[in-house]
Amino acid sequence: MRRWLRGTFGLVAAVALGFALATLAIGVVAFETTHEALELQLDHRIAIETQALIDEGQDGHEGVAAAIRRREAASSTASLGYRLVDAANNPVAGALDATVPAKPGYVELLPYKAGGEERIAQSLTTILPGEYRLLVAADRAAIDEMDIRFIQLFLGAFGAMLLLGIAAAWLVGLVTRRRLARIDHTAAAIIDGDLSRRVPLSGSGDEFDGVAETLNLMLDRIGGLMENLRQVSSDVAHDLRTPLTRLQNRLDEALREADPKLQRSAIEAAAAETTELLEVFSALLRIAEVEGMAARAHFQTVDLSAVVADVAEAFRPSMESSGHQLVVSITPRVTLPGDRRLLQQMLTNLLDNAVQHTPQRTSVRIDLVQADGRIRLSITDDGPGVGQNEAPELFNRFARVDRSRSTPGHGLGLAMVAAIVAAHSGKAAIASRPGFGVHITL
Repeated sequence: MRRWLRGTFGLVAAVALGFALATLAIGVVAFETTHEALELQLDHRIAIETQALIDEGQDGHEGVAAAIRRREAASSTASLGYRLVDAANNPVAGALDATVPAKPGYVELLPYKAGGEERIAQSLTTILPGEYRLLVAADRAAIDEMDIRFIQLFLGAFGAMLLLGIAAAWLVGLVTRRRLARIDHTAAAIIDGDLSRRVPLSGSGDEFDGVAETLNLMLDRIGGLMENLRQVSSDVAHDLRTPLTRLQNRLDEALREADPKLQRSAIEAAAAETTELLEVFSALLRIAEVEGMAARAHFQTVDLSAVVADVAEAFRPSMESSGHQLVVSITPRVTLPGDRRLLQQMLTNLLDNAVQHTPQRTSVRIDLVQADGRIRLSITDDGPGVGQNEAPELFNRFARVDRSRSTPGHGLGLAMVAAIVAAHSGKAAIASRPGFGVHITL
């Protein structure tokens, strides 16, 4: 039962049943209120008629009897019956075939006979002078008929509502199962290895489409990570082959050398190759850590203007000594939630690239502006730049342009920049002409 209630059909059916029960409760209250109002109306009619008889028969019971006979002769009191008896219960007037109660007051259910048929009336007994008792009664057939019609109408509405609720539960369950089946089929295909599958959208913009869009974004993210993993595996296998080969050659050379000095020199060269490899792996692990978005858990409000100014001042002496010119334009008090250390590393990598891969007398410019709720950071230079076909690949790991292969580095600096920008929910783009530039939007 618990599993059934947790299903879509069970939940909607339970809601429909709840509405039906609420309707039932409202119907019972409405029935009781209406029934009571009809009885009060009938009591009021009987009371008015009784008072009218008493007023007409001011000279005593004989006057009341005469008034009764006049009404019965005129047949002007449909559904009303009269009976006047003396103290010994002997009839004086009135054709109503009923026993007059001994006590005055209203009787809700008074049995009487009409045409040989047992019927029920609502009555009022009044004591007149001389111990005479006047009984005025009204047949309850109209009230009973209205009660029956009301109950029939209400039961019909209740049954229709219950049936509509069950039909709605079935329909909602059917639609929900079909929409969920699409998600289930897509998930099954992805489990089988087809990472290109996405949850189909109906185009209605409903909650299911919202969930499908979120799942598709998640799948895109997973697909990107898987592609990144394949790229890393390929890049590691390709780009680390050369340093590993050099390391093996150094060690083979050390094994062959008999001269202790040459052997030591070969071992020291091998150690240097090992240090370089460790630096590469450390950089790769650092990029993977940043891409994992773990840094977001420690984000704080960072004054990016101060970070850019500090890094620029730290690089200014080395740039001047290498013949570069550094120009800085910073909008003050630009803040954002982020990691100060990562933002410093992003700027350091970009300025290192500018120093290492541009000739002397190159002008390097840093621009930081904030407008329309966005932060734009640009590090540009007027150096030789890169080819348009090379620019899209520079954010990949181990990506290097041909002329930079003779300079120190492993092509991981811009990959780290891209990871840091993505961790801060931003975008980075490369401008290859004129000169070289990286434009970051946060």
